[in-house]
Amino acid sequence: MNDHFATAMGRALEQTRAGNPAEATRLIQAALNGRTENAPSGLAGSDFTALKPRRPLGQVINALAKGKSFQGYGIAHRHAAPAIPAGAAFETHRHDGAFGARDVRVFVPSPRDEPVRGLVLMLHGCTQSADDFAAGTRMNLVAEAHNLIVAYPDQTRGANQMGCWNWFRASDQKRGGGEAALLADIAATLASRHGVPSDQVFAAGLSAGGAMAAILGDTHPEVFAAVGVHSGLAPGSATDVAGAYAAMRGQGAVQRSNRAVAVRSIVFHGTSDTTVAASNGDAVVAAALSGLGADRVEDASVAGATVVMHRDRAGATLVEHWTLPGVGHAWSGGSPDGTYTHPSGPDASAEMVRFFLSVSEDRR
Repeated sequence: MNDHFATAMGRALEQTRAGNPAEATRLIQAALNGRTENAPSGLAGSDFTALKPRRPLGQVINALAKGKSFQGYGIAHRHAAPAIPAGAAFETHRHDGAFGARDVRVFVPSPRDEPVRGLVLMLHGCTQSADDFAAGTRMNLVAEAHNLIVAYPDQTRGANQMGCWNWFRASDQKRGGGEAALLADIAATLASRHGVPSDQVFAAGLSAGGAMAAILGDTHPEVFAAVGVHSGLAPGSATDVAGAYAAMRGQGAVQRSNRAVAVRSIVFHGTSDTTVAASNGDAVVAAALSGLGADRVEDASVAGATVVMHRDRAGATLVEHWTLPGVGHAWSGGSPDGTYTHPSGPDASAEMVRFFLSVSEDRR
């Protein structure tokens, strides 16, 4: 497989994920026809111009639209081993329940005298795996410091060939079935197995995983005490693929829920995110505030971020909104050992855990 063609396919895939199918089509057509207009500098006159089509254009575009993988196009995915502190365990468990089955990577902190303080369900983004997400977020290290269990479900390529959680599909946004019900069942089952109190279970995710975490707060407030949404979208932003593209561009119309119970949320979004528009962070906050009764707003300036805190009359923070200037579609403060990370930003993992534990304290 020619590396330059693989590069073109990778760039087309990025444009599709960013909601620009027309540009993706143009890049693919140029590569298939041997044009150099989009070739990286230094490739003009090279064998990039002599490429022959490996698949019909229609098949390639259809694969992109359906989120299919590009095995055979030479697009590499990095895999890194997540850190495991001494005495801790990081093992694969198979969950097979009423709503489906998934493999789950489970981090259990090193033994100590006191019981674990909570469980965090971590939902990776598209093209990522549980191990990749664990390595990039370094959540295991934060969990070890705070005596928390972390569960990383692995999406199957059978459910979504790009490994995305199907946040945009109506059947997966419901309480009684689909991926929302499956993920809530995973969290509740593991919490019960490890003796985690029912009010100390949390969910967090990046991108598609962040969107699904927001959905879980909407559909299963009795399971999740709080959620963390990084570079994600609000519940109801889309109910099909076309709607997903519009929502990612910031053009979606969020369908407000009539939930009786609302969960507290911490939201991160970069201002330079070209995959999921930053306005989606505002939409996540607006949806999270619905039904919470926040009546005070406080601003704080943190190195690398602007933070807006929505509090109730007693001073409890109900929603935190972290806006990250100059940050793209990446986990803030993450490790370069994982994909989609911005190592120099505020530590989103540490801040999410701080927020989650404060919710537990407020409930006592």
